[in-house]
Amino acid sequence: MDSAAVQTPMTKNWTPSVAAPEKRNLWDAMLRGCRGRCPNCGEGKLFRAFLRTADCCSECGQDFTHHRADDLPAYLVIVIVGHIVVPIMLWVETNYSPAVILQLAIYLPLTLVSSLLLLQPVKGAVVGLQWALRMHGFGESEAESGSDRPA
Repeated sequence: MDSAAVQTPMTKNWTPSVAAPEKRNLWDAMLRGCRGRCPNCGEGKLFRAFLRTADCCSECGQDFTHHRADDLPAYLVIVIVGHIVVPIMLWVETNYSPAVILQLAIYLPLTLVSSLLLLQPVKGAVVGLQWALRMHGFGESEAESGSDRPA
C-alpha cells in the first residue's frame, strides 16, 4: 500500500467550554430525602403531604417539581417488605404451623403497616438520588433555572 495514499486528518484536542458541575454527595442527599428533608440543604421539608412533594424547599428554594420518582419507591418497598415478611412467614410455618386464619390476621396487617411506613422514606431517598445525580432537571443551577421561569 502506498504511504502517500493513506492520510489521516490531524486531530484537535477538545477542551470543554463549561467547567464540570460540582459533585453532589449521593449518600447525604439520599439520607436527607429519607428523613423527609431537602436533599440540597437538609433543612426544608421535602413533602407537603404523605407522598406529595413540596414544590420547592422553604429554606434554600430548591425546586422539586423536576423529580420523577413515579413507581420506583413502591417497587423498592415491595422488595424490602417481601424480604422481611416472607422469611418470617416461612420460619413460623416451618416451626409452629399455625392456623391459616391466624397467619392471615398477622401477616396482612404486618405487610400493610410496614409498607405504609416505608413508602415515604423510600420516595424521599429516590428524590434525593435524582437530585444528587442531576437527573430530570436537577442538574441546572438555581440561578439558571430561576432566570427564565415566569413569576
